[in-house]
Amino acid sequence: MSDLFSQPEFEASADDGEGDASVDSPLEEEGPAEDRQAGDTMSGGAAKAVLEHVSSALVDDTEAVVVEVGEARQGVKLSLHVSSTDMGRVIGRRGRTAQAIRTLVRAAAASEGTDAIVDIVD
Repeated sequence: MSDLFSQPEFEASADDGEGDASVDSPLEEEGPAEDRQAGDTMSGGAAKAVLEHVSSALVDDTEAVVVEVGEARQGVKLSLHVSSTDMGRVIGRRGRTAQAIRTLVRAAAASEGTDAIVDIVD
């Protein structure tokens, strides 16, 4: 396993101490999450992408998956529309799948410094 971490690119970046501007993360330069949100063109973009990806993987009719983004009191509200035949797959037994989707989407929104509410609409 030590061979994985002894590759030249890892050693060079640790030894020289100087960072390359193209390697730096854009999040480090922009400051707090509040500043980044002001410049974003779409709030909740990561949350919407996660919701679309996960729900498309669950359903049979991927063409019918539509996610609408709206504003909520504390963040973004995402409304998920799927076909009626796929509603059971998205909700799951006792709502466990729906709760797991909500947890994933909230985690994605938290990475952007906001909160997300997911509504599964008929």
